[in-house]
Amino acid sequence: MTDIAIANAAHVDRARPYDDEVLPVVLAVAVTRGQALYQSTAGFGVADANDSGKQQFRGIALDAGAIGQTISMIKRGYVSGFGVSGLDDDAILYLSDTAGALADGAGTMTVICGRVITLADTKLAYIDARWAFIWT
Repeated sequence: MTDIAIANAAHVDRARPYDDEVLPVVLAVAVTRGQALYQSTAGFGVADANDSGKQQFRGIALDAGAIGQTISMIKRGYVSGFGVSGLDDDAILYLSDTAGALADGAGTMTVICGRVITLADTKLAYIDARWAFIWT
């Protein structure tokens, strides 16, 4: 398993805003743009495939924020800024054992976050947080 790099968090953005699902979420911890998020009763925090309770992937932060702030999170859609150019089309993106990161292979718990897709000659991360699924 190798973590998917974010060259510059400022480049993590919606690639096709008319095709995605973005939600405002309140943060339980400080997050940076591009981090994978989970939900708790206190709000949204940084997801982690090897930390019990933080393995429920809910989306990717589109903004940085502090505890108590509201940010935008993409639940479903195309996201630019992830280093997926070396991955095959349709490769699965997983939640990493590194807090907040995506990876090209499963972490301690296998949590699928999306796939790699090429649109207009650009490889993108397609994020699809399956909220009804319980990762166990």
